[in-house]
Amino acid sequence: MPMKSAVDERVNHDILEGRAPSVAALFRDRVSRSGNREAFQFFRDGHLEHVTWSEARDRVYDLAAGLMDLGLMIEDRVAIASTTRYEWALADLAIMCAGGATTTVYPTTIAEDVAFIISDSGSRFVFAEDDGQVEKLRTHRGELHDIAKVITFTGEAHEGDEEGDDWVMSMDELEAHGRAVRQARPTLVDERIDLIAPDHLAVIIYTSGTTGRPKGAELTHDAIVYEAAAVHSINILDQNDLQFLWLPLSHVFGKILLALPLQIGFPTAIDGKIDKIVDNLAVIKPTFMGAAPRIFEKAYGRIAMMVEGETGIKKQLMTWALGVGKQVVEAKAQGNNPSALLMLQHGIADKLVLSKIRERFGGRVRFFISGSAALNPDVARWFGSVGLIILEGYGLTETSAATCVNRPSLGGYNYGTVGWAVPTTDVKIAADGEILIKGPGVMRGYRNRPDANAEVFDEDGYFRSGDIGEIDANGFVKITDRKKDLFKTSGGKYIAPSQIESAFKGVCPYVSQMLVFGESRNYATALFTLDPDAISSWAANNRMAGKSFAEITQSEEVRDMMQGYVDQLNQGLNRWETIKRFVILDRDFTVDEGELTPSLKLKRKVVSEKYKSELEGLYNT
Repeated sequence: MPMKSAVDERVNHDILEGRAPSVAALFRDRVSRSGNREAFQFFRDGHLEHVTWSEARDRVYDLAAGLMDLGLMIEDRVAIASTTRYEWALADLAIMCAGGATTTVYPTTIAEDVAFIISDSGSRFVFAEDDGQVEKLRTHRGELHDIAKVITFTGEAHEGDEEGDDWVMSMDELEAHGRAVRQARPTLVDERIDLIAPDHLAVIIYTSGTTGRPKGAELTHDAIVYEAAAVHSINILDQNDLQFLWLPLSHVFGKILLALPLQIGFPTAIDGKIDKIVDNLAVIKPTFMGAAPRIFEKAYGRIAMMVEGETGIKKQLMTWALGVGKQVVEAKAQGNNPSALLMLQHGIADKLVLSKIRERFGGRVRFFISGSAALNPDVARWFGSVGLIILEGYGLTETSAATCVNRPSLGGYNYGTVGWAVPTTDVKIAADGEILIKGPGVMRGYRNRPDANAEVFDEDGYFRSGDIGEIDANGFVKITDRKKDLFKTSGGKYIAPSQIESAFKGVCPYVSQMLVFGESRNYATALFTLDPDAISSWAANNRMAGKSFAEITQSEEVRDMMQGYVDQLNQGLNRWETIKRFVILDRDFTVDEGELTPSLKLKRKVVSEKYKSELEGLYNT
């Protein structure tokens, strides 16, 4: 029988009921309320620039007027192909204020797939980050009949290209053009905003499918505004917060994190350079940040290695302090108040060790938000032990990201779960264990795919998530696996691979990716990639300094070390789930090679096929 989560929490329903009719209206309201307050931060030539809401509005309105003068109408699609940067936010807000709908394109998408997404969405304009993104469009220009203009952030704006026209213009040119239009008609953009209704299309996000063409999920203005209002209504953020946003804005998680400041009013620092996250945290000093689990796993692994590399009294002190922090976290997780003695010890541990670890993350983080994939509970507990709470949430592209989320308040957090459903979203469990979702954040459907829509919506209008889960008596939702990822051994036993993979990442600080394999086989096997930084540190301490990554990963020493962690993992698994054999690859998976999604999730089918011979070899001897 289905179960419904029934959660008793304080929710400001006035915020939900009084939400803005569109993203554009929400932005305009925010400028009206907070015009002189800081809205954005971004790096320019190594320096952090600061922008107020009013300053952002002026640029957004100029760009919106420019798009309108080029012929953009309500619900016309405009694609953005770019990494996460301040200009992405400006372009997106301009599209919203002009009444258009943003089509997001991951910057790593190959030219053929870019052409498909732009054609399938019916986009009329494209914001392209640089010459590389423009070139993808040029190579398929013959297929892109609807594209009237390409606007580039940093690329060359050609006066005439091979076709003898001015197909590409710069963002500065569009902005200057729009400024002149607004001078002639100052109320133009506000008039358009007044025409945008809650059910108008706001964004199309194409799911990064592992096989076949991606599907475009159509999200309305109300879906986006609802998500922001729902988070605001549970009172976990306020205008005094500061967000660091580095996640792909092409992903639904990033898109919603961009909408939250419009609703709540806090500033957002935007920089999409993943290799600069740690450096930027120290400069920006945010109070919260969203991230994929892989980021937390890497940070956990690095600090664990740092502790392991210490000796003597310093190592003993760090181990003791982390142990004290863990005791405090466990007591609170069980609903108990830590003893006076434990809190006294914690004060000392925090001053000497734990606060120093928090400083690595800027020193002001109140909590992190984890989404996109399952977070190992042991990794979450470790962060909690140093005073950094990770609020794990759950959602899909098709549900506008935030379907469930843990709360930072006592009683609203449960390790190993994705928290409670957000207000006015209904989550229940089908007879076969699948999570079903209904609420304002659910998409209106896949673009041009009535067949797919018929498959994912049941007769009562619930969206079939494709995830298997459960809801406990207190309303906490737990995800156990992807419905399609479950496989059955030749002995008839089901195995949930993502649960095992997540568990191993909490056991082994050296692993980067793990793939559990064994469909119709008599035992389970695994494929590993190792984290380059973590394993290099291990090698330096094990007489292998100076050797290449390939030499290290393929050594008997590393294999023996990994076997020890596999043995530890197996102790907590059912007999039929245990990993009998494994292979370690001599390289890590990457987004560019198509093995990971842009949100750093493993593309299971792609990897299984790509390394078929290695996996088959585990059963041949």
